[in-house]
Amino acid sequence: MAEVVAFGGGGNERREIQERPSRRLELWGGYECTVNRVRDAWFDQTPRSGHEHRISDLQLFADLGMTALRYPALWERISPQDPGTFDFRWTDERLPRVRELGMEPILTLCHHGSGPHYTSLIQDSFAPGLARHARAVAERYPWVRDWTPVNEPLTTARFSALYGYWYPHTQTEDAFWTALLNEIDATRLSMREIRKINPQARLIQTDDLGFCHATEPLAQEAEYQNQRRWIGWDLLCGMVTPDHPLWERIASHGLGDRLRVIADDPCPPDVIGVNHYLASERLLDHRLELHLNRAVADRELGQCNGVPYVDVDAIRNREEGVLGLPALLRQAAERYGRTVAVTECHNGATREEQVRWFVEVWDGAQALRDQGFDICAVTAWSLLGSHDWNRMVTRFVGHYEVGVYDVRTGEPRPTMLAPVLEDLANGRRPSAIALEQPGWWRRTSRLVNAQPSGRPEFDMGRNPHLQGASPLLIVGAGSVLTQLIQRACEVRGLPYRRLHRAPDAAALARLTPWAVVDGRDWAGICQQEGASSRRQTRWPGPSFAPPEALVEACGLQGVPCAVFSAPEGFEEVDERLLTLGAGALLIARADGVFAPWDRSRFAVKALDLLELGRTVEACADSHWDETYGPDLVDAVLDLLMDGVVGFQTFAPSEPWSVAEFVRRLAETAECDPDLVVGRRMPTLRPAPAQDHESAAFQLLPPGETTLERFVRESRLARREGAQAVSRREDEPHLEPAAPLAG
Repeated sequence: MAEVVAFGGGGNERREIQERPSRRLELWGGYECTVNRVRDAWFDQTPRSGHEHRISDLQLFADLGMTALRYPALWERISPQDPGTFDFRWTDERLPRVRELGMEPILTLCHHGSGPHYTSLIQDSFAPGLARHARAVAERYPWVRDWTPVNEPLTTARFSALYGYWYPHTQTEDAFWTALLNEIDATRLSMREIRKINPQARLIQTDDLGFCHATEPLAQEAEYQNQRRWIGWDLLCGMVTPDHPLWERIASHGLGDRLRVIADDPCPPDVIGVNHYLASERLLDHRLELHLNRAVADRELGQCNGVPYVDVDAIRNREEGVLGLPALLRQAAERYGRTVAVTECHNGATREEQVRWFVEVWDGAQALRDQGFDICAVTAWSLLGSHDWNRMVTRFVGHYEVGVYDVRTGEPRPTMLAPVLEDLANGRRPSAIALEQPGWWRRTSRLVNAQPSGRPEFDMGRNPHLQGASPLLIVGAGSVLTQLIQRACEVRGLPYRRLHRAPDAAALARLTPWAVVDGRDWAGICQQEGASSRRQTRWPGPSFAPPEALVEACGLQGVPCAVFSAPEGFEEVDERLLTLGAGALLIARADGVFAPWDRSRFAVKALDLLELGRTVEACADSHWDETYGPDLVDAVLDLLMDGVVGFQTFAPSEPWSVAEFVRRLAETAECDPDLVVGRRMPTLRPAPAQDHESAAFQLLPPGETTLERFVRESRLARREGAQAVSRREDEPHLEPAAPLAG
C-alpha cells in the first residue's frame, strides 16, 4: 500500500492506493480528431485523414482488440453556426457502430478548439455553451458512459492564450488563466449536465504530462512549470485552495472568487488521462550558444528575471537523461490516488521506432500495474496518422505522420504497428523487425551535440554482439544507393549486412534476413539530374543487368526484396522482375536521386553557392522532379516493414520549377532568395503534366520538410564527410552553416 500527500480540503489529505490483483492492461485507441482555429481558418483533421467518409475504419479499430475508443462529438462540427442547431447525422451513423463492435466510446466535445465562431476560450460564453452542447449530446446518446468534455485543457490554454499559436491568439498570463478556468468550468458544467441524463457517466480527463528540467539560473521558472503541469487535474479535484502553491499567482489575476467556486464544487476525474510524448519533458537552458541549431518549434526565447533562455526537448539536450513515462505515471497515481490511463501514445518517426516506443510504454505501464498501481490502459493515438503537427497545426504544409494505419492512398493500410497492437491486446508478446534494438531515445546519439562514433554501430560484420539479430541485406558496394541505405540503418538502429554480390537461395536461407535491398542502381537513377535530364540527353543506359537472379531467389524463399527503377523506360523489365518476385518484390520508381554529400549534384552545388552569397542560375520553365535520397530510402524501408509489394512511384509532390525549388532552398537555408536567377530555356521540352495530388506522389514528405532535412544533412556531410550519420529528427532542425572555401 502506497501513501501519498495531496493538496486540498484546507489541509493535507492522506490517500491510499490499494493493492490490486494484476491483470492485463486494456488497449484503447483514438484517431487524431483536432479541430483548431488559426485566425479565420479552421483545421479539421477528420476530413484530412479520410475518416469523415469511411465508417469502415471502425471495424479496423475493433479488429485490433480495443476495448475503448476516444471519439469526437465536437461542438465545432455539430453546431458550427448556431448554438441552438445540432447536426448529429455523422455521429448518429458512427456511435452505434462503435457500440456494436464492442468498443466503449470516450466522447470528446472539444479537442484543442476554442469553440465555434460565436465564442472563444476567453469569453464568458464558452463554459455554458459547451455545457449546453454536452447536454444535447448526452440526450442523443444516453448510453455513453465515458466523456472528455475538453481534451488537454492546460495544453490548449497555453497554445491558444499564452503562446498565441491558436485562436484567440492572446499572449498574456491573464488570458491564459482565464482560458484555463473557462475550460475547467466547461468541464464541470458539462459533466453536471451529462450526469442528469446518465448518473453513471465517467470523466476521463486528459492532458499532457511532462517535466521541466533547467539550468541553475532558471530553477525558479522550472519549479513554477512543474507545479503548473498538474493544475488542470488539481482544479477539477478541488485541490486548488489557499494552501496550493499556485493559488496566489492565479488569484492575483482577479480570479480568486472563481478558484473558491471551483474548490467548493469540484468534479474529480474518474480516470486521469496522461498524454505523453518524447518531447514532453523540457529543458530550460540559459546557455543560448549551445542551442543555435534548435528545432523550428523551439526558436522563440523565453525570459525569467531578465535571463533569456531556450525551451528545448530534454531527451535530446540533457546528457543525464529524463524521468521517463513510468516515473511520471507513478507521480500521477500517487498524487491523485485515482485510476490512471495513458490516453495518447504516438511517436512520429519511422516504423521500427513507432513500435519500440509503444511497446516500451506498454511494458512500463504493465510493470506499474504489477506493483499495485491502478494503471488501466494504454491508448494507441493517431490511429490514422496526423497532419502538420510539426508546425503545431498553424498552417497547411502537408506534413503527414503515419499512424497505426497509413491513409495516404485514400484507404487505410495497416503498418507494422497494427499486428503488434493486436498481440498486446490479446496478451501475446509481440515480435517485430529490430524490436530488440534500443529506440533512438535510448542511444547516446540522441543528444544534439553527440560526437560521431567513428564506426558503424549496426553493421553485423563489425559488431559481434548483433549476431543473433535478423539483418537487412544490402546488395552492392560503393554506390550512392548502398551508402544511403547503410546510413539509414545506422540512424534507425537496424542491423544489416553488406554483400558485394547478390545472395542465392542457399545464402538467404543461411543469413535469414527480414528483407533484401538491391543498391546497385542498375537503372542509373542516381546518375541523372531527374527525368527531364533523362529525356533531354543521351543516357547511356543501365549500369548493371537487371537483378533477375536476386529477385527470383528472394521470391523462391519468400524474402521481401526491394529494387530501384526509373519511372520511364523500364516498364517491360519491371514487369518481368515483378513476376520473378512471386509476390515478395517492391519496385521503387524514382529519378534524379541525390545524396546530401554528393557535391556534383545540382541541389548540393546550389546550396553551397547560396551559402557563399553567390548567384545561382536555374531554369524557370522546367519542372523540379528530383528525389532526395534519404527520404526515398526511409520510405522504402517503411514500406518493406509494412509488407507492401508491387510498383511504388516516388516524386516531389509540389509543381515547382527548378528556379522555384532553388528559391525555396534559399529561404530554408536563411540565404538571400534574390541570389536565384530564373532563366527560360525554350529549347528544352517541358516535363509531361503530372497529377501532383495523386496518391502516388504522396509517399515522400512535402517539399518544405524535405528542404529542411536536406539543408541540415548537407551541412553535416560538409562538416563530417559522406559517412556522417545524422540523428533521427521528429522535429525539423537546422544545422548552423559550416564555412565554405571561397
